[in-house]
Amino acid sequence: MKKFYLVFLVLGVFAGFLSSCDDDDKYIPELPAVTIESESGGFSMLPTESIVLKAKVSHLRNSDLAWFVNGEKVGSDSVYTFKAERLGNYNIAILASNTDGEACASATIEVHGTYKYGTFIISEGSSSPGTIVFISPKGEVIDNAYYVENGGDLGGVSQDLFIKNNKMYIVSQNGGYDGGFLTVLNAETLKRERKFQEELSGKVSMPTHVVVLGEDDIYLRDNNGVKRFQPSTGEVTLIQGTNGARKNAMAVADGKVFATVNKTVVVIEAGKDEVSGTIEFDANVSGVIKAFDGNLWVSDASGCITKVDAKTNTKLGSSRVSDEAKSVLSASFAAAPSITAKGDTLYMSGLTSKIYRHVFGSDKTDLMVNAKDLVENVGIVYNTCAVHPVTGEVYFNSIKGYGVNYKVNNISVFNFNGDEPKLSANYENYTAFPAGTFFTYNFE
Repeated sequence: MKKFYLVFLVLGVFAGFLSSCDDDDKYIPELPAVTIESESGGFSMLPTESIVLKAKVSHLRNSDLAWFVNGEKVGSDSVYTFKAERLGNYNIAILASNTDGEACASATIEVHGTYKYGTFIISEGSSSPGTIVFISPKGEVIDNAYYVENGGDLGGVSQDLFIKNNKMYIVSQNGGYDGGFLTVLNAETLKRERKFQEELSGKVSMPTHVVVLGEDDIYLRDNNGVKRFQPSTGEVTLIQGTNGARKNAMAVADGKVFATVNKTVVVIEAGKDEVSGTIEFDANVSGVIKAFDGNLWVSDASGCITKVDAKTNTKLGSSRVSDEAKSVLSASFAAAPSITAKGDTLYMSGLTSKIYRHVFGSDKTDLMVNAKDLVENVGIVYNTCAVHPVTGEVYFNSIKGYGVNYKVNNISVFNFNGDEPKLSANYENYTAFPAGTFFTYNFE
């Protein structure tokens, strides 16, 4: 009996050992998994704001957390509120660890200046300096923003702006004052970096439009044509083939400049003193703008809108607006293009109070609104409408009239997403003969 008892005891111990080994084999490590979420949904902010960040962690109960900003530990809770006063990009990381291992997630927060994102409306002024109005994405308005940031005035008859490499270039037809013919600002703070008055005096004749390929490769349209300005040497060169360039906005696509001359769009390549190509149309060109895919939209006075390949200068297709809308594509004295686009949907108003929408792919044109039906004191439409490239809302500038009546004016914002047009915002009495509406997002 003792022998049998020993055998059973040994077998029991062996079975227990096997059971213990089996349990060890079934153990599965619980590594943490972590992601970073923004309470607001965004990772971009002004220096006066803050962003609440949350660590979303699996097995949080058994995990230790550590927050890092640019490699420096700043917290150990599941929630961290990020603040920063200096502009720039900040790397945010969260490290989650437990007895089985660790996991990490990271994100980038952009702390940007007041003017990095939003909408600008430039005004020519009336026997006075030009002005610039800024509307933030939240609808907050800063009137005469250049003066606010610099304590001086832009040049007389400010007409156009362009943003490149975080610099804003503003051209003023008459120059003078604090800004000159060309003013270069920090695009986030609007602080002036340089102005060009004496350097351009006698070399340009009432410049109206500007585009930039590089800091030493600036193109100005004036009474003689399109001129290349090189700040490093002060040299100004008339681009051969641009004589008679229309007083209208130029476009940049595929690293080239596109300007309008009568029935053509001329192509200017960096560093060259003559046009490198010409694209012909059936009638006077009334607008050339960059398309969403990097190509070009071109409108002409015949009522035709054409898609152009910016690399090859070939026409990719054309679409004709309705007979009713045809007149708003005429080559008028407006300084802004006759067309504005979001995707393949284009809007146009010309110098009328009527805003039309044309869908390129379906050749469909619709009258969206007569601004006079929703906005008071729309007497004169000053330059053309402009569609916001993100929200799709259409901005429309108008004044009550000439004389002292120009002081009664509207920046009207229309939303066409519903069955009926909606006036989503109306900013009264901020402009003085508005030359154009510019969205920072179009320069990204």
